[in-house]
Formats: sequence, structure tokens, C-alpha cells
Amino acid sequence: MTRPVVAFQIRGRDAAKLQEFYKQFFGWQMKTDNPMGVAFIAPGIGGPVEGIGGTLFPGDPRVIIFVQVADLRESPAKAVSLGGQRVMEPFDVPDGPTVAQIADPEGNVIGLVQQ
Repeated sequence: MTRPVVAFQIRGRDAAKLQEFYKQFFGWQMKTDNPMGVAFIAPGIGGPVEGIGGTLFPGDPRVIIFVQVADLRESPAKAVSLGGQRVMEPFDVPDGPTVAQIADPEGNVIGLVQQ
């Protein structure tokens, strides 16, 4: 039986800056009222009920999460305006979705998927 991915974690040196970036970029709601200083991110809506799929890909070691966005053409510019970077411009995956990649202010690469 395939086991689903059920959570993710994003780390960085400036937690407050990352929290503000993701609140502004994806509209993520976070709870930070805990002694560990961890921001717990509420689940989103519209995702696959059975969990998410993924890929194992040849290349340099890293982990990338992909987040669905409403407008993939405007999202990379928004990331830059919030202190992030463009990593990969939008492109159509053969027989799949349209995707792009950005980096947050700490350099974590985040994949974007057209809704």
C-alpha cells in the first residue's frame, strides 16, 4: 500500500521573515502560539482527498514541495516582490500540469502548479 505524504516543513534562519513571505504569497494561515516558536500551517482546500503524488527525479539532492496557485504567470513576479527569486519559468509538463519554481527569501525552492 502506498503511504501518502501528510506534512511538510520549511526551515530558515529568519523564521519571522519566512512566515510573512508565505502568508503574503500563498495566503497561508499560521498558528505561532507555542513555546517552540514553530508556525503551524493550516491545511489548504481543493487538494486531492487521497493525498498527493510525487516524483523521484535525477539531479542534485534536494526536496521540493509543489503548491497550487491561481495564476502561474503572475506568481513568480509576486515572489520577487516579497523578497524571493525566480528559479524556473512556467512550462507545460508533457501530459501533465503547467509548473514553475521560485525560491523563498532563505533560498528554499518551491514548485508552483497552475490551478
